[in-house]
Amino acid sequence: MQTSESIQQLNEIRSLMERSSRFMSLSGLSGISAGIIALAGAGIAFFYLGFDQRYFDFNQHFSDMPYLKTGNSGLFILLDAIIMLILALSSGIYFTTRKARKQGLKVWDHTMHRLVINLFIPLSAGGLFCLILLYHHLFLLVAPTSLIFYGLALLNAGKYTFHEIRILGISQIVLGLLASWLPGYGLLFWAAGFGVLHIIYGSMMYFRYDVKSDKGQGTRDE
Repeated sequence: MQTSESIQQLNEIRSLMERSSRFMSLSGLSGISAGIIALAGAGIAFFYLGFDQRYFDFNQHFSDMPYLKTGNSGLFILLDAIIMLILALSSGIYFTTRKARKQGLKVWDHTMHRLVINLFIPLSAGGLFCLILLYHHLFLLVAPTSLIFYGLALLNAGKYTFHEIRILGISQIVLGLLASWLPGYGLLFWAAGFGVLHIIYGSMMYFRYDVKSDKGQGTRDE
């Protein structure tokens, strides 16, 4: 009995130390919702481009890209991306705040502050660089660049939250490098990175941490 109590105390101490150095209220539902929103945004963009079959022809993408030569299409895709980003961030804040309240924790603390700073510095640099690419009409490089910088941001911020975030960051970087090798398929890589990978990793985190946390909360309430 004493051994069992000692182990429980050690687990509680470990949990307290972990919470003091890492933000543990990040919800897996945030990743799932962000992935669904990203897939919806990619679908809207692809629909706007008219489901052009030339999109799947690598050679055509280098020689004949009429929809990217027009300012209206570029502006529409940019606005689409911005709106999807706002929706994804909003859903992430909602689910994370909800989880933190369930756990009785503060959403904004010192650890969260460090996480946000380490996340948004690479993101801001990547966003500005993408705008520079758009200004110079280097549209083919926008998707791979956004994936690589986003991956770097996750890798940087992963030090302050679940280690799965760092794995997701590495996956995004690899996908971005592949997208730069096959730039004609940027929209598909973008959908895979921001959509599919988010859903996969969000689901993993949800069943590994969120469900476990809810069960633990229910046990304590009893």
